[in-house]
Amino acid sequence: MTSEARACVPVMLTDLYQITMAYAYWRAGIAETEACFHVSFRRTPFGGGYAVACGLEQVVDYLAGIRFSEEDVAYLGTLTGNDGKPLFAAEFLQWLLGFRFTCDVDAVLEGTVVFPREPLVRVIGPIVQCQIVETALLNIVNFQTLVATKAARVCSAAQGDPVLEFGLRRAQGPDGGLSASRAAYIGGCSGTSNVLAGQRFGIPVGGTHAHSWVMAFDTELEAFLAYAEAMPNNATFLVDTYDTLDGVRHAIAAGRRLAERGYSMIGIRIDSGDLAWLSRRAREILDEAGFAHVKIYASNELDEYLIESLKDQRAAIDVWGVGTRLVTAEGQASLGGVYKLSAVRKPGGAWEPRIKVSEQTAKVTMPGVLQVRRYTRDGRFDGDMIVNEAAPPGESSTMVDPEDATRRKAFGGGLFENLLTPVLRDGIPATALPPIGASRDRAAAQLAMLDPSVKRFLNPHEYPVGVELGLHELRTRLILKARGLESMEGGVL
Repeated sequence: MTSEARACVPVMLTDLYQITMAYAYWRAGIAETEACFHVSFRRTPFGGGYAVACGLEQVVDYLAGIRFSEEDVAYLGTLTGNDGKPLFAAEFLQWLLGFRFTCDVDAVLEGTVVFPREPLVRVIGPIVQCQIVETALLNIVNFQTLVATKAARVCSAAQGDPVLEFGLRRAQGPDGGLSASRAAYIGGCSGTSNVLAGQRFGIPVGGTHAHSWVMAFDTELEAFLAYAEAMPNNATFLVDTYDTLDGVRHAIAAGRRLAERGYSMIGIRIDSGDLAWLSRRAREILDEAGFAHVKIYASNELDEYLIESLKDQRAAIDVWGVGTRLVTAEGQASLGGVYKLSAVRKPGGAWEPRIKVSEQTAKVTMPGVLQVRRYTRDGRFDGDMIVNEAAPPGESSTMVDPEDATRRKAFGGGLFENLLTPVLRDGIPATALPPIGASRDRAAAQLAMLDPSVKRFLNPHEYPVGVELGLHELRTRLILKARGLESMEGGVL
């Protein structure tokens, strides 16, 4: 990613409490205590059965380039407490000027299918550094994972037809639009209308003209002929400005003019009305006129549910332009990812697990230095087990459902891979991340290895994700201890 892209995530893109906690760690003399944090989410988005991890490249660029500038520190020096005095000591502000990120980071690769409770990113290093980066990590991973997942669902509904992302004009601001275009491509879209995303990320770009082009001329046919003259090698005509089927006939007239010049019309686009009926009728008209090669594009507030319905109605649509409902991830306001401390280690000591206990079972965290083992059987993903690397199990182990300890699954030495892979060591990139095209291919390959029941939109089957038995027992002991249910002898009441 370019330096320009990196500048989009400055160190000051954070919540104030990250810096106040950093200051408190510094004042308490524990800033260098080693800590382990994980990014995870609690529920699959859109009521679906999976999510698609995304955003890692931007995370790595942010972490590798994080710096506090003189301007940043000067601003922090203006902040005051409720007594009117400076919030931060001058010595701490000077310390921030020398801040460098030196943590180890492991993460699942972009395009990996992931599930609730699984760590997507693991950060290990001085606790003050781990704390400062929380907000930006969640901002990046939450949004891009959400949009990549929506894109995967839309592309699944399209059943192999190309899906183009057209949402920039209605995205959540410039950066939201850029991030959404990138995530949508990794999730499976074939291209984007977003020129900046094409320039920055190498995503194929495409587009035609708007209704305003047609309205600028006295007649639709005149508009199409003028566009064909100007863009003979990019001729896709928007046919629904006035009457859609008349628009198809006018497009055919422009297509014939193109053919006389040695060019070929690419397609027509329908942006309103009964897309199923209009597309079938348009196909008939095109075929009868000798334009069977011309593609029919459709847009107009599409999402996975509408595309699925149009497919069921045998709509003659070849390419789907999906905008608003994709880039805004309609149906799910946010992924809800969290960043939680799970272990600390004092110099020369062993890892000490930490846990957050809540009245809500879903909010009870997982202790330890976590890893995810993904098991495969007969060419399909068979289940994911969260393990504690500080006390790793053997190849044969038992997985426990954290919400129902009576539900268990044994893995007897089956094939597995560790999903968290090294991406930074001492704050320096440990390996080159796959290019965006490889991440898109990975998403497609991962989705192909999921059982179809997990991918259905309505009441998807729950993919098995659990906790290794030893980690489950550790978590249970820590919960009981936190609730005062551990006896003085160390046993459990």
